[in-house]
Amino acid sequence: MTVHSTPPVPAPPGTPTPVSTRALLSDAEFNAVLGTILSNNPGMQIEMGGRIITQALAFVATAASQSGRAMTPSRVVDEGWHTLILHTGLYARLCARFGNFVHHVPEQPDPGRYDPAILERTTALIEAAGYEVDRDLWRGPTDTLVSVAADCQHSDDSGTIVITPRPKPKAF
Repeated sequence: MTVHSTPPVPAPPGTPTPVSTRALLSDAEFNAVLGTILSNNPGMQIEMGGRIITQALAFVATAASQSGRAMTPSRVVDEGWHTLILHTGLYARLCARFGNFVHHVPEQPDPGRYDPAILERTTALIEAAGYEVDRDLWRGPTDTLVSVAADCQHSDDSGTIVITPRPKPKAF
């Protein structure tokens, strides 16, 4: 189940180069996280596990560097975020690398609270940070294209992630 990184193909001159999400972890770190997501999701294909992890990495890196910006993962990307969090040392180093620790505050799934605008805003921030977005993994909470074990939802701007250090409240 070892996955090795491949060298990137050079882009034509003048083309913006996306940030390599996969390069945020070493092969050993990536394979450890991949092993965890596959263990927690029996029957998941290796390729799908890798896609979910890379989207979770892009989400965490962007959230950690966007202190104070409302972001939330899709249900599928949340599974990757849960998996990264289980690797506590790796997760802490990843957050520190981008400036802020991103805490996870789970909510019970409730499609009635879902606001599609938050996923659009989140994916726009991820793209603005230079990461590619795998749109199939950024669908609403009731979409069943990808089956994952995660049983939590992040639905709106009411604090489903907590950035440390917290931005200071504005004085009025």
